[in-house]
Order: sequence, then structure tokens, then C-alpha cells
Amino acid sequence: MPAAIAVRNVCKYFGAFCALDHVDLEIQAGEFFALLGPNGAGKTTLIHTIAGLSVADSGSVHVMGSHVVSQYRQARRQLGVVPQELVFDPFFTVRETLRIQSGYYGIADNTAWINEIITRLGLADKANTNMRTLSGGMKRRVMVAQALVHKPPVIILDEPTAGVDVELRQSLWDFIRQLNIEGHTIVLTTHYLEEAEALCNRVAMLKHGKVIALNSMQNLISTMAVGYTLCLKLQPDTSLPPALQEKKTGCRNGCVELKIDNYTQIESILAQLRQAGIQIQEMQLLQPDLEDVFVNLMNSSLPQTQ
Repeated sequence: MPAAIAVRNVCKYFGAFCALDHVDLEIQAGEFFALLGPNGAGKTTLIHTIAGLSVADSGSVHVMGSHVVSQYRQARRQLGVVPQELVFDPFFTVRETLRIQSGYYGIADNTAWINEIITRLGLADKANTNMRTLSGGMKRRVMVAQALVHKPPVIILDEPTAGVDVELRQSLWDFIRQLNIEGHTIVLTTHYLEEAEALCNRVAMLKHGKVIALNSMQNLISTMAVGYTLCLKLQPDTSLPPALQEKKTGCRNGCVELKIDNYTQIESILAQLRQAGIQIQEMQLLQPDLEDVFVNLMNSSLPQTQ
């Protein structure tokens, strides 16, 4: 089976500005993949190139084995994209919008599948409602439905939960998880890094148009994270012993934060506090997460790929 998405040595320029700089990326069928980076890193340009909305200046892009330029009909049939912007026609209802979208792909009778995605996305009571009267969260659900209307094996979600309330976000992710279980390849871009960490198996990070990290989520966090944070609420609330002052990184909500390299340092810290007559009222160990890795990588120029 071909890769769901294969990006080979892709470069894209806008005038003198290099938006994509020799990007190499392969996403396997069935993956739940995160594409992360700060604003201006090239994520949306890469998505547009994969979707055929923008043509690469060099390199090649294939979707399920079909070249996005020379075999654009086959490639676009394999792909569903939920864009970051809310784009909709204000003159049609939700159901009419999905019927029109089906027509773009030459699907004459798609009623059963339209009914299913309307139900599964919680749009049943809005099916005959005009698009312009929907809330922002509901409009975003319709955009997800539009991307799924032709049953594509590959789905790209560009900031799908931006401006969506917690309840809508949770139900949307439940549906997307189920699609992934059923075999759909999901590519997610988001600034909510906790979502990416919870949902995705593998991650690529872009910076200045380059892929600076490509690894499994677990490996990336374990290899790139620097240390742990030990949070202590002490009694009496006095200064730390001198030997521990150098580990102090801050104080938040009445708790002292200490930076440690590994678990073995905890017992030594506790012993020093006991010896100083300082009691521990509360203790919490914060492990590194994707946000820590992201900040670390964005401040570094060293690529981390596997």
C-alpha cells in the first residue's frame, strides 16, 4: 500500500521568501499525525501544496500514490481538507451544502452518507438551517462534514477546534478518533498542543519552512524533554536550604518549583528538607510534555528526526 501522503524534497517560494525548504515527509495509511509549528512556519502552505491549491516550485507530492498535479483528479478524490478559515455559502442550508459538495465529486445520490455524518457530527437538529444563522462552532462542524462527504481515506484538519467550545470539541474528537479506528488517515495541525499529544501517534514540527523534528510522540518527548519540575508546598514557608536554591526555578500558587534531572534526585531533596526542619504539605512531580518539547525545539536549531 502506498503512503497516505508522500512529500519529497518540496520547495515553495513566494517571491524571495522561502515558505517550504526541501521538505521531506511521509505519512503512512492509518496514522493519526500531528503537523506542528509556530505561525509562519509553513504548515498551511504545506497543506495547500498537498491539496493542490498551491503548486510546489520543486519536489513532488503524492496522496495515496497519486501525484497531486499530474493526477490531480485521483489525488483530490482521496483527500478531505478542513481549512482553518470558516468558508461557507450563506444561501444554503446544511443539508443543501453537503449535497452540493457531493456533486463536486460526481456523487449523484449520497443521501445515506450525508444523513450519517449529519447525525454523527451532532448536526441533526440543524440540517435544514441556513448556514449564515449557525454559530461558529456549528459552522466548523459543517466544514468537517464537507471534507468527509466523499469518504476520503485521508483527512487533513487545519486548526479544527479553533473557537469551538469544550463540549463541541470533545464530540468532534470522538468522531475523528472513530474515523481513524475505521482506517482513515488523520493529519492534524493545532496550537492546542495537549490535543496533539493526546490524539496523535507521530509528529512533525516545522520551523521557517523546514522539518526540524519528525518522530513518534513518545520518543520525541522522552528524548527531547529536559528534566522534571518538582512542586513543593512547604511549612514553614521559609527559604530553601542553600544547596537547593540553585534548583529553584520559580514559585507559583504558594509552591516552590525545583528543576530536577531524574527521579533519583527526589529522595536527596526530601532528606535535605527534613534536615533543615522544613515539612512538606503538598508535593507534585510535573513530567515534561509536548509543550516543553515544542518550546525547546523552537529555541534550538538542531533537527530531531527518525
